[in-house]
Amino acid sequence: MTLKVALASFAHVHAGSYAHLLAAMPDVEVLAADPDGASAPDEGPRGAALAEAFGVPYVDTYDELFAWGPDAVIVTSENAGHRALVERAASVGAHVLCEKPLATEVADGEAMLAACEAAGVILMIAYPVRFAPSYLQLRANVEAGRLGDVFAVLGTNNGKIPYAARQWFVDAKQAGGGAMVDHTVHCADLIDGLTGGASATRVYAASNRILHQDKGVEVETGGLVTINYDNGLLATIDFSWSVPDNGPTWGGVSLQVTGTNGSVEIEPFRPHVGGTDANGEVFLGIGGNLDESMLDTFLDAVRTSGPAVAGRPPAVVPQPDGAVGLRTLRIVDAARRSAASGQAVDL
Repeated sequence: MTLKVALASFAHVHAGSYAHLLAAMPDVEVLAADPDGASAPDEGPRGAALAEAFGVPYVDTYDELFAWGPDAVIVTSENAGHRALVERAASVGAHVLCEKPLATEVADGEAMLAACEAAGVILMIAYPVRFAPSYLQLRANVEAGRLGDVFAVLGTNNGKIPYAARQWFVDAKQAGGGAMVDHTVHCADLIDGLTGGASATRVYAASNRILHQDKGVEVETGGLVTINYDNGLLATIDFSWSVPDNGPTWGGVSLQVTGTNGSVEIEPFRPHVGGTDANGEVFLGIGGNLDESMLDTFLDAVRTSGPAVAGRPPAVVPQPDGAVGLRTLRIVDAARRSAASGQAVDL
């Protein structure tokens, strides 16, 4: 079955990876639109130029993109644009893979879930680290009880500031915040996958703008988020844009999970081949492509579910789904409010 997959915007840095992977899939037709790309103050190419670089057909407007009749839409716009594009996809019965975070505001996220549920379309969130073999093994060990009762998790997500390639990441209105929004959600999702349905009850956060003062950045560039869950779990997430601009890799993610029987730590992006070349230090990651695993999961679910029917839930809802996206958005929203007030925020 050939699927028509629309790529809505090249604003997100992951859009290029998705375009590259989709263009190589034999049973997928791709069409991209990036109407805001020409006016974006970014160093990297956008719009038709980027589509041509990946060999992907391109149209100038979202009207043309949705008139094409896509089976699925991948939303990779600025965070503040997610709601409009997801709701538009749902209105034409297209299944959706939406970049993280789900939205910049909780009310928008709730509206997006409601629109997709009413239309009977899939809403999946782009959390590719869920598909890392080390995380899948960790989750299997937790679910099998090998760590005993899990009571503490320490997550880190530290990377480069995406300032030059995509300046909207440091625009509080377009992104919803800075490093806290960009990086906390990944770890919050991984923790969510280990909790067995536990809910976050209290969030405390502290943030600062110490890093990248030379760039005039007005959003947070580092900090800590602490989350209490109703099953007694305590989780802490260290987020930052602390990797130097000239670093050999974008950054990394780690997760240390401690239970009554022991502790396990994973770093899904650590395996690599290192060295130097004429430009300096080299970091070549090894292992499977997590974006590809995520896209395969999404497209398999689209094929299984078939055409959307309003009021009928899709046959397959792949994880991480829209509900996970909303739970992690609520954590980030609470963290923003806590950092601003200096007080813990109850959920």
